[in-house]
Amino acid sequence: MARIFVTGVGRGIGRSLHQAARDRGHRVIGTTRDGAAGTIALPLDDPAGIAARLGDVGPIDMLINNAGVIGPERQSPLDMDFDGFAATLAVNTLAPLAVAQALLPHLRAGTDPRILTLSSQMAWMGYRKADRIAYRASKAAVNKVMQGLATALEPEGIPVVLVDPGWVRTDMGGAEAEEDPGRVARGILDLAAGLTPADTGRFFRFTGAEREF
Repeated sequence: MARIFVTGVGRGIGRSLHQAARDRGHRVIGTTRDGAAGTIALPLDDPAGIAARLGDVGPIDMLINNAGVIGPERQSPLDMDFDGFAATLAVNTLAPLAVAQALLPHLRAGTDPRILTLSSQMAWMGYRKADRIAYRASKAAVNKVMQGLATALEPEGIPVVLVDPGWVRTDMGGAEAEEDPGRVARGILDLAAGLTPADTGRFFRFTGAEREF
């Protein structure tokens, strides 16, 4: 049984991760914005305050940075809500690093610790689009941040990887999306279970296949 810390378990992929991990006998520590249903209240729009809100959660074997936002309504390069852009970066880019930093002592106290952060296919630098730039940029940025964390933690043997969940049927992805959140969650857990230090810094699809940045 592993102790798994998952951000954003109130809905979507996070909720499915919470359930799938529990179904496998793991203990899950989940966060939501408001602390509903026995979760830790952890709003992610203030990354500097995250460590103080977490407190002592005990040893952690796995961190899954799942929580994220799609960003403001106006996020075109020609019409940008800059406050919304900054808020998107806070949640999608800065908060995952803040959570990882806050939990590092707990991960070091765990068994075979590992860190996974959900990114997006929309972060791919070869995907030339002009829509949802705040979201795309925040996910591309978190890829680079987590690459850096992977390098910093490589001497300790703690793998840090990015995960592309695909286009998932959630509130964010919409009803027309291709992937079922339960299948995605199970795939992420399978991927996590097989990680080794040699995988650190890599970008995977939820199926376990490696993908380009």
